[in-house]
Amino acid sequence: MALLGVLIADACTSAIVSGKLTANGRPLLWKHRDTGEQNNRVERIKAHDGLLEFVALFDARDIRDTAAWMGFNERGFAIMNTASYNLNKDNVPEKDMDKEGVVMRYALERCVTVDDFERVLKQWKKPMGVEANFGVIDAYGNGAYFETGNYTYKKYDLADEPSGILTRTNYSFSGRTDEGYGYIRHENEKHLLGPYIAEAKITPSVFTEVLSRTYYHSMNDKDYTYSEQWVVDQDFIPRAISTASVVIEGVLPGEKGSLTTMWIALGYPPCAEVFACWTGENGVPQELMGSGANRHSVQCDKVNKREAEVFHVKRGNGKHYIDLSKLYNSKGTGYCQQLIPKNMETYRRGYAELARRRAAIMR
Repeated sequence: MALLGVLIADACTSAIVSGKLTANGRPLLWKHRDTGEQNNRVERIKAHDGLLEFVALFDARDIRDTAAWMGFNERGFAIMNTASYNLNKDNVPEKDMDKEGVVMRYALERCVTVDDFERVLKQWKKPMGVEANFGVIDAYGNGAYFETGNYTYKKYDLADEPSGILTRTNYSFSGRTDEGYGYIRHENEKHLLGPYIAEAKITPSVFTEVLSRTYYHSMNDKDYTYSEQWVVDQDFIPRAISTASVVIEGVLPGEKGSLTTMWIALGYPPCAEVFACWTGENGVPQELMGSGANRHSVQCDKVNKREAEVFHVKRGNGKHYIDLSKLYNSKGTGYCQQLIPKNMETYRRGYAELARRRAAIMR
């Protein structure tokens, strides 16, 4: 573990899960976001000019909401991305790159199905200014990754995957061999999901409360979560640059897309409460939304302060070390130990609200 390595500015861990592997038969789209922009927020963008209403994760500094980094719309279409680093090999200037968030906002306002998004990729002016694994699901039970570069893409359809789950980090399967990032995190993800896949009982909480709060390292085949106080912040799923763990829970075929739910732990996930978000009036909790001149989320600011306690050594290389005792300890006072039970109660109440909404639609 004596490796400090290089932190990739935009590097995430993700999954698309078919309903056959979930506890209630509904598909899931997950993104554990890693980015150099620590201040994130959630906004509801109302329908306008013939475009669809949607809810998405934005950078606080993006005051015009130009780039959505994960979200869903009123018709049950949902999208996210992970940055890829082994697809493009061209001379597109750096200033014309990093358009993934722009593409995703465009899709959220217009797409209803996975096929709609594929048409967006085909029609978008080239070069696209992207290098990403776009993950999408829709209200008809479809899901896919689109490994997308400036000029081409390759689709990986969830329906063609016998296991019922697709996963990506920061390299593309169709890209150059052994280039890119996230190979160890990808193995961490597969290891931690294994027992839930075997039982076909994956829930949103598996992602927010297990994968995003566990310090398992596949290279060493060791879980450091409870084992020691100081650990180097290298190749775990949760990292110092982690800013959200987001699960979008889709609907069963025939259900209204408005029942799509986004469960989000905003800020450094091990220190974060979980909230439920929907489209519609009051669908996004106020504390997740941007406010004030800096457009910060009250919740994200609170969690960022907690994270500072976890990475509290600033001198020398201290910033690369996690103080796991702030998250898990023998007294049971760590942030994860306090928050996980609270978050499981949030899930219980969220599902009760979902049941109420389904009943209201049926009436």
